[in-house]
Amino acid sequence: MAADLILTNATVYTVDRARPWATSLAVEGGRVRALDDVEHGPDTEVRDLGGAFVMPGLVDVHNHHALAGRAALFELAFGGDLGFEAILDAVRSRSRDLGPDEWVVGGAWASTLVETLSHESARHALDAAAGGRPVMLSDDSRHNRWVSSRALELAGVTASTPDPAGGVIVRDPVTGAPTGVLLEAAGVRVERAVRETGILTEEQHASASRHAIGVLHSYGITAFQDAGVSVDILRALKSLDDAGELTAWVVTSLLINDPIFGYDPIGSELLAVGGRYRGEHHRPDFVKIFLDGVPPTRTAAFLEPYLPDEVHGACFHGAPTMPPAELEGWLRAAAVAGLSAKVHCTGDASVRATLDAVAKLRAEGHTDTKFQVAHGQFVHPDDLARFGELGVAADISPFLWVPGVIPDAIANVLPAERATRMQPNRALLDSGALVAGGSDWPVSESPNAWEGIQGLVTRQDPAGAHPGALWPEQAITLAEAVEAFTLSGARAMGVDDVTGSLTPGKSADFVVLDRNPFESAVDELYTTRVMETWFAGRRVFARD
Repeated sequence: MAADLILTNATVYTVDRARPWATSLAVEGGRVRALDDVEHGPDTEVRDLGGAFVMPGLVDVHNHHALAGRAALFELAFGGDLGFEAILDAVRSRSRDLGPDEWVVGGAWASTLVETLSHESARHALDAAAGGRPVMLSDDSRHNRWVSSRALELAGVTASTPDPAGGVIVRDPVTGAPTGVLLEAAGVRVERAVRETGILTEEQHASASRHAIGVLHSYGITAFQDAGVSVDILRALKSLDDAGELTAWVVTSLLINDPIFGYDPIGSELLAVGGRYRGEHHRPDFVKIFLDGVPPTRTAAFLEPYLPDEVHGACFHGAPTMPPAELEGWLRAAAVAGLSAKVHCTGDASVRATLDAVAKLRAEGHTDTKFQVAHGQFVHPDDLARFGELGVAADISPFLWVPGVIPDAIANVLPAERATRMQPNRALLDSGALVAGGSDWPVSESPNAWEGIQGLVTRQDPAGAHPGALWPEQAITLAEAVEAFTLSGARAMGVDDVTGSLTPGKSADFVVLDRNPFESAVDELYTTRVMETWFAGRRVFARD
């Protein structure tokens, strides 16, 4: 049979080491049929690309696509560059079009604002800007919240409410009143209050996923892993897949514990129903465990202590969210159920705990289960080689290998010699680890993989807003960075059987770029534009 589509006169980079380059690509029945010297028939569409660069569709191993879609369509969205007064102005503007008790939900404020917001006066300013309405604004890590007085009231949080397990209700240092800053699990009550008073419809959830996938296509992404889903998100993906509208390979992560989203159900109850949402392009194949929080709020678990402060003293390390036996139990239950695991670890103590647990499961015979350490900004040197030895993928997201707001916030709580030793990507690769790239969008404001790829190569802020380089010795090559955002991501997610490289037999997922990145200035990679995105042999994005 002749091919349906042949791209000729192209520069095809396959990310297949057996045959890395080609000049033509043939597609038949939604799959890659062949490379070069392809027979075509009378009905074959033949396109001369004039030398344009073609590569596999990009793979994002860590994002929250539904949250990003929901924020874009239904919430107040702003960047971490806004200061306190500018955030109040944004809330004031948003509130003008709302009813008397409608929620203002959005984000994300910079982690460096925690101190500014941790006063009762700041909460009163937020109340005034919102006209007394309930407000919930997430920070740039999406782990912490700043909320108004009405939001606290609706959530049942008062001055006498104790801190929940795994969370902190930040209180005014003088008055002792809640400031509205809620760290980690302390924000769950407000998240639930939002859902009780402003639940999205099934169609709105589907619209959020549809919108987000459209954005991902505009950046050339054809496969991704959502790092923590609710039943609403699973249902939306299933509905899109059944309707033939899910134009990406989607792997979802079923929450075991939930210190930040307020989803229900989670844990065993969610695992029991997750499989019913499986479809042609949707694989609910992972569980997600939050083993710690984030360094700026001292909720990450470290082997060595944070810088001393008045609240925590001089010997505070943070702590994992669960003891070793519980972690092992959940990973074992997932493996027995045929599920893999993504474990959120931002401190080196939680990374070590995860590797210790995986070592026990490997010894028990769970050799095929996939494990990912998500983020892994800080890894003790003694643990680097264990990633490759144990078959644990490093999910290196968000873009924390370059200077920026979050690294600045981390530098406020860790000694300088540790704060600058972040994301040891070169060492992980050299030790044999599978390194997979993710965006953590909308924690990162954009899912543009080329920002991450350039940052991996230069260790510098691609846009130049933050000077300097972050641990430049950990830079990797452009080819390695591209592989991290294609085939390695697919392997980490368990979809390399269908995507990640332009190998005959795999899904015809590819992008046409405006340049050959291997012939471009490295400091301009982040400006790379996707001209076309194709999924399963069908064009799903074309730039005007």
